[in-house]
Amino acid sequence: MGLVLARRRHGWSGRRREGVFAVTAALFLTLLGLILLYGGAEGLVRGSSALALRLGLSPLLVGLTVVAFGTSSPELAVSVRAALAGQGDIALGNVVGSNIANVALILGVCALARPLRVDAQVVRWDAPVLFATSALLVVLLGDRVLGRAEGLALCAALVAYLVLSVHLARREPSPGIQEEFAQALPAAPRRLWAEVLLVVAGLGLLVLGGRFLVSGAVTVARGLGLSEAFIGLTVVAVGTSLPELATSLVAALRGEADLAVGNVVGSNIFNVLGVAGLASVIHPMTANALGRFDLWVMLAVAAVALPIVRTGHRVSRGEGALLAVGYFAYVGWLLA
Repeated sequence: MGLVLARRRHGWSGRRREGVFAVTAALFLTLLGLILLYGGAEGLVRGSSALALRLGLSPLLVGLTVVAFGTSSPELAVSVRAALAGQGDIALGNVVGSNIANVALILGVCALARPLRVDAQVVRWDAPVLFATSALLVVLLGDRVLGRAEGLALCAALVAYLVLSVHLARREPSPGIQEEFAQALPAAPRRLWAEVLLVVAGLGLLVLGGRFLVSGAVTVARGLGLSEAFIGLTVVAVGTSLPELATSLVAALRGEADLAVGNVVGSNIFNVLGVAGLASVIHPMTANALGRFDLWVMLAVAAVALPIVRTGHRVSRGEGALLAVGYFAYVGWLLA
């Protein structure tokens, strides 16, 4: 009898060790995926920005579109990968969670580092677009399904947004804003082949990093008894928002508030129209565990961005602290 009990204990202990090892390996895979995603986004942004400038686009336009969308490339890689794997909660949770983190956490941290004031007309135009696209996603996910037809509509809206952004950027009257965006563009190689290599290498790292991150995050979620929606809304969302955090924080510390806010707002618009749209076109997504409350929080933080950007008033360190505290309160609610 004692031998039987010993074997049972040994079997349980062995399974426990195997479970701990599996979760540890998955955490390492998740971290590796985040590193690859960040490196891929850096390469893609630097290479594509250099190519865009070589083609004659203005620094302002490059900053508002290429840089903002390039920093959202990790979200795109992860959501497409998750959609193809049938993990709609991670794919859509990544979009919703990233948009919440970008405004509440990243703008909050940037304001803590240096108070923000927005002056560029073209950036102020983006804030209402962000609120409208966020409201559209809430409506489309009313049935918890994002199909190909809805994805095509989102992609078409992205094209329209880009056309209008180009038009407004060309009308931007302030030379100071133009210079601000020109100075903030990442350094790029002078040779064409190096620019192309950065773009190709960046895309490759994004694909590989997205695969590692999704695989590791799903294993961690299952090992810890957490839902895939929670992992998508928090770990994956914050991880894929690292490029936005780095870009916006550096811009804020340099006093380039327009770029810091424009990067966040532009990235959020691309997350809804580009990431969710393209991922659902490739593979329709169903979000069973994504709560309606999460969607309303995303819409609420988009509404918060309206007075910050439209009025051009100063976002103080105290207001930044409130934004950051609000984000951590939201994460705490998810864990409750």
